[in-house]
Amino acid sequence: MRLVIPYIMCQSLVYIVLLVLYVDACNGFVAVDSPKQTSIRVFNGADNSVSTNIPTTHSLPSNTFAGMVEHALTEKFDNIDRVLESWRLLDMGYEHRQFVGLEQDPPIKGDPSVSKCHQHAHSYVPGLKPTQFYDTNDFGWCKKLESKYKELRREFDAVLADSTKLQTEGNNVWAGALTEDASSYGGGWKTLVLMDRGIWDPVNVNLFPKTAMAIRDLQIPATEVFFASMDANSKISPHSDFTNFVVTSHLGLDIPGQDKCRLTIGDETRSWKNGEVMMFDTSIIHEATNEANKTRYILMMRLWHPDLTSAEKEALQFIYDCLAVPDLTSTDPATKFRAELELESMKGFPKLETVTRSGGGFGSMKKTRKKKKPKSKGFA
Repeated sequence: MRLVIPYIMCQSLVYIVLLVLYVDACNGFVAVDSPKQTSIRVFNGADNSVSTNIPTTHSLPSNTFAGMVEHALTEKFDNIDRVLESWRLLDMGYEHRQFVGLEQDPPIKGDPSVSKCHQHAHSYVPGLKPTQFYDTNDFGWCKKLESKYKELRREFDAVLADSTKLQTEGNNVWAGALTEDASSYGGGWKTLVLMDRGIWDPVNVNLFPKTAMAIRDLQIPATEVFFASMDANSKISPHSDFTNFVVTSHLGLDIPGQDKCRLTIGDETRSWKNGEVMMFDTSIIHEATNEANKTRYILMMRLWHPDLTSAEKEALQFIYDCLAVPDLTSTDPATKFRAELELESMKGFPKLETVTRSGGGFGSMKKTRKKKKPKSKGFA
């Protein structure tokens, strides 16, 4: 079976619940001990005084799913010590908390207790620089994506013009926050997923083929791609997305009002603008507001952190793949071969059934695939 967990809308499930699912998905592998810590899901001022020290990690028990993933990683990759440490830290229930204001440019030198430039991550790769907002000029694909804005906006508007058909033919269209972990998002934040942990959704890609092809052709290092809506006159409370090895990028698609839709990362606030790309680190406490009287729409992407090496990115993707196809960790050659075939069938860019000149992806597309539930971010 394929392990699926509520995704974009929830920031992380409690780890022991995930491990129980592993037991079922992996035909009875023994789960490791439950975590010793409990995540704080919404930022509050008391968190400002909290910081953590990274504990020493050790190899994981080979009779657990986490241990089998670790063994598969060491067999498959070299020079991935930071990824192995991250996986072991998650197994320990470690949550990294740190004031990261001094690492900004320019540094935030004020009292940490009154700053929101704090990192909180339980899917944590040590040694990655936390950055409130990146300079998009440092990433060539950003300007290239901006140049495609008008075309992507036409496609988006064309599909949304028939909301009934979108709901009927789309997959998990405008799904809301499904868990307590995502309570900070509120009821007004919803998503429509194109890519999930490196795997394209063939149904929704066929609804928005030009958008999906732009991501593919520009070779944007995305692990997730989705549209996100935010209701008029709504707010998203301060929170972390709990994963530091991916950063987030937004392309403003339909931004109402002048400076009425704003995003704050740590202590810095910027406004969304139509056709402009922003890139930032959502393992830092962040919040958002829409003060306009219309819904705000963006194209949102999770990207590999730019400080990761190629081997580390491949290893992290392999962990995602193991969560989707647990038999990839098997030591039985036949079982592992079948798992690799299953993964291969899931990967790759979907076949496009129709691409219309008007930009909409409906056309004569017949919906024959079963809808899939989205999953959670990070490892958990």
